[in-house]
Amino acid sequence: MNATIPTIAPFAASLSIAVCMFAFATPGCTGDPHTGSITSKDWGTVDGKPVHLWTLTNSKGMVADVTDYGTIIVALKAFDRQGKLVDVVLGRPSAADYVARTQYFGCTAGRCANRIAAGRFSIDGNPYVLATNNGPNHLHGGTKGFDKVIWSGSAAMTTDGPSITFTYRSEHGEEGYPGNVDATVVYTLTNANELRVRMSATTDKPTVVNLAHHTYWNLNGQGSGSILDNELMIDADRYTPVDGTLITTGEIKPVAGTPLDFRTSKVVGKDFAQLPATKDDPGGYDHNFVVNGQVGTLRTCAVLRSPKTGITMTVASDQPGIQFYSGNFLDGVPGKDGTVYAKNDGLCLETQAFPDSINKQGKDGWPDVVLRPGKVYKHEMVHTFTVK
Repeated sequence: MNATIPTIAPFAASLSIAVCMFAFATPGCTGDPHTGSITSKDWGTVDGKPVHLWTLTNSKGMVADVTDYGTIIVALKAFDRQGKLVDVVLGRPSAADYVARTQYFGCTAGRCANRIAAGRFSIDGNPYVLATNNGPNHLHGGTKGFDKVIWSGSAAMTTDGPSITFTYRSEHGEEGYPGNVDATVVYTLTNANELRVRMSATTDKPTVVNLAHHTYWNLNGQGSGSILDNELMIDADRYTPVDGTLITTGEIKPVAGTPLDFRTSKVVGKDFAQLPATKDDPGGYDHNFVVNGQVGTLRTCAVLRSPKTGITMTVASDQPGIQFYSGNFLDGVPGKDGTVYAKNDGLCLETQAFPDSINKQGKDGWPDVVLRPGKVYKHEMVHTFTVK
């Protein structure tokens, strides 16, 4: 069954919804080609609850598939230099597949993205203990972080393009974190060929909040093989070194003279051999960079380009850092369209506060990740797609 409505795509499990932005739509229409469209369908169940998949299409024909399970970006199709749509996002074929093995594909990572040393921190002298789900450390919100829950979602056409808003309440004590946190994530596929992501959160008790968007990108196209031939620029003069368990040491060092110097665009694999595998680490990039410019101001922090397709993605953010991860732990993960993802078949550019900032509070140059009652956590990033 299809329905024509002016704004909201509801969640009724039996409906496939088309959102059209003109008053007298023909039966079965999926939207005005001048304004874009939104459709919705059932996408299985998780924990006995229905999961939905939305397809956002902007006025240019660019497409994003998004689910309320983990707010995952399942697919994003951008135009290459021949005008062909290419899916540049790694993912899995169904909600059940994401539950079976997520790899954090396309999700919102939280309540605290990245690593917390030994799964321990204190706020105002009160100690808290979290799950250690990444060796000796806590990673991306724990055993069942924001990536593994069903969010409430509502879709609407906006003047900028199709948009979907997800909300989730993380209750006090969830995964060991204090305070009830109300989180919101808004995805907008703008008519300027941007994927805009806006995150916010409030709390009723001092807690840690550091959300990150965790899509794996391959601008050659998902399933096409390695991203080591993609070209990357990161606008950062400094980075935060890590120890053997990938926990930040508290230092902030210059990238100059290291394989982490991406201030001028270079092929991702150019200095890869300088980051070899060890007994506990498969090698490659998994580093946080200190983004140049004013924190809190939306500014370019990275530019990724595929020489094969010509697709270029410019990432802007208002956050202090960006984690560049080169897909080192991909090890034969079944993906979409029968593909299998091997090491380095995708990369992540996760704008964020620095990893383990909660245990570096007060240290010079380190951001404050404690959210307190009456304050609002805000995080905006924009991925702009062009062809060169």
